Amino acid sequence: MLRHIEFLNIYNFRDVGGYAGKDGRSVRWKRLYRADSLGWLAGADIDTFRALSVRTVIDLRHPEEVANSGRVPEAGELDYLNLPIEGRRWDVTAYNDTLGVGRYLADRYLEVTEDGVDNLREAVETIALADNAPVVIHCAAGKDRTGLLTALVLALVGVAEEDIIADYALTGLATERFIVSWQKRHPTASRWPGFGVAPAEAMRLFLADLADRHGSIDDYCADVLRIDSRTVEALRSHLLAPTDQNTD
Repeated sequence: MLRHIEFLNIYNFRDVGGYAGKDGRSVRWKRLYRADSLGWLAGADIDTFRALSVRTVIDLRHPEEVANSGRVPEAGELDYLNLPIEGRRWDVTAYNDTLGVGRYLADRYLEVTEDGVDNLREAVETIALADNAPVVIHCAAGKDRTGLLTALVLALVGVAEEDIIADYALTGLATERFIVSWQKRHPTASRWPGFGVAPAEAMRLFLADLADRHGSIDDYCADVLRIDSRTVEALRSHLLAPTDQNTD
């Protein structure tokens, strides 16, 4: 199956299917996608997007980002949810080369797990409902907010940590094109060293720190997000399939 789906104007649209999950089952293809800004869809890209028969879009950006950059074009029965999960804005001027990009990003992701509790819960509960699938979750670059939520969902369905980290790091394949496009839109803006990148170390540190704080990723989801066992079971029921049935 195809993980990376090619568009002309967005660069980080991926299917998260195919990873081994709980009890030998694997994540179904064509159920959950992750992406950069869907507000950039235009022309032939709209036809490509509509061919995926997406039912639900979860936009993790701030409302002002949506207002400035646009939202996914309306189509058919598409359900659109704007669920911003980032509270504290990033102060990239505080970035320290000594700590490195991975450490800086991991610390920001930890802040999101504290500040974005209500909308993270709603996002996971939305993804857990089979009738909402296929679902696309996205932010601006499709790596930080989107990477965090994707990591939580994959962890809940039993995907191994190394696969979660590898999925996050796949954003690196889109980084160059994303930066070129961004520079065209913002020709006078400066970039910090971590702009557009998704080093595996960032997700590795984040997952380890979150587990250290809460006991495990599952414990964080249960105790902080208040995601109950029925939601987790619903998530696993429709996102996971037997290994020999993962190509639907």
